[in-house]
Amino acid sequence: MMFGTMRDGGDVTSTADADPGIRARVLDAAAAAFARRGFAKTTIDDIALAVGATKGLVYYHFRSKFDIFLAAYELGMHKVKAVVEPLAESPGSGLERLKRMATAHVINLMEDVDYHHVVHQGVRDQSSESLTVGQRESLVNLNQLRKEYELLFRRVVEEGVNDTSLRRVDPPLATRVLLSSLNAVDVWYREQEQQPSAGIESLAEDVVDLILDGVASR
Repeated sequence: MMFGTMRDGGDVTSTADADPGIRARVLDAAAAAFARRGFAKTTIDDIALAVGATKGLVYYHFRSKFDIFLAAYELGMHKVKAVVEPLAESPGSGLERLKRMATAHVINLMEDVDYHHVVHQGVRDQSSESLTVGQRESLVNLNQLRKEYELLFRRVVEEGVNDTSLRRVDPPLATRVLLSSLNAVDVWYREQEQQPSAGIESLAEDVVDLILDGVASR
């Protein structure tokens, strides 16, 4: 016997369709759509079409379009934090660790540029009057995760100032300028089909060298 679940989209979806891989595909498709069109102009139909699924299947995994947005925001933050956080504890001076962290950040941005666009939209859209109280609370929680990520960089900047590998800068200001500069890569970077990882890493290193030259000790 096949049991079905009715979701807000009006379609009946089989519990046999509850493939955990579908959730990841929905998030990838949604992140790409949000990056191209923005949250407001993206529909559940757009996401379902990109996944090759019904609206009912999308609603099986997510209650609303905003829930998809929040999940993409969270996934984007966890993915970049997972590759950068260990580098904050790696050996070397503050400048050396900061360079490794910044390079990893830019590589992740270029490899997952759609998710970075989602995070940036989430930061900007907090002021939107159309958000409910619950939605604002969810964004506040996710932005706390983003602030914790920023603190990783600030701590390493402080340690770099103390070990003299960085010049005497104001750590909070330097961290915000650094991350803003790194995140600006998504304004001009465009994914290239079958771009080799070595090319991405080389470009990321060049970007970081240009940015960190302003804070390195002379």
